[in-house]
Amino acid sequence: MRFTLVAPAVNAALRQVRFDDAPPDPAGVRRAEAAAPALPHHDTAFTAPSARCRGTAQALGLDAAVVPELGDLDVGRWRGRSLDEVGQEAPEEVAAWLSDPAAAPHGGESLLELVERIGAWLETHLESPSPGVPPAPAGRLLAVVEPAVVRAALVHALGLPAPAFWRLDIAPLTATELSGRAGRWNLRCGHPLAASVP
Repeated sequence: MRFTLVAPAVNAALRQVRFDDAPPDPAGVRRAEAAAPALPHHDTAFTAPSARCRGTAQALGLDAAVVPELGDLDVGRWRGRSLDEVGQEAPEEVAAWLSDPAAAPHGGESLLELVERIGAWLETHLESPSPGVPPAPAGRLLAVVEPAVVRAALVHALGLPAPAFWRLDIAPLTATELSGRAGRWNLRCGHPLAASVP
């Protein structure tokens, strides 16, 4: 089993470190279209439900199934706001969120819950299905997912301590490959899909 996790193209919310869901901006779409020929071979494609991931998948020319389980970290009432805004209003909450993987001061999902959710999705593709349950797609899978989802997948797959989540940098339009068999995962670190274009 091989997973390629593709980080989506950039948009204004990403540049502003804003907890928001918006499609890629025009420059991001152009970069994704240019990157399409560099996508690795895959048998099945997925996308997270965010507008940014769906727009990137479309620009990459993928016929990708939307998978709700691959959604971004749920930041609850912080949605639509920037990290700076939240940090000025509630610095203790932001500090707790950044230092305690079990904390969810925004009322959404903790990092531990995100890692568990993404890890469960990864592992379902390695396990034999139960009787009466259709098998998960096998072979080479590709998913366009938010950077937080890529980081959560790496924390799970490599058995990293949860605080390592904050130290993993996932650039837009990079591919990170995980290969696994019987619960053992190997990593090919993120690489650009194509050279930047204007």
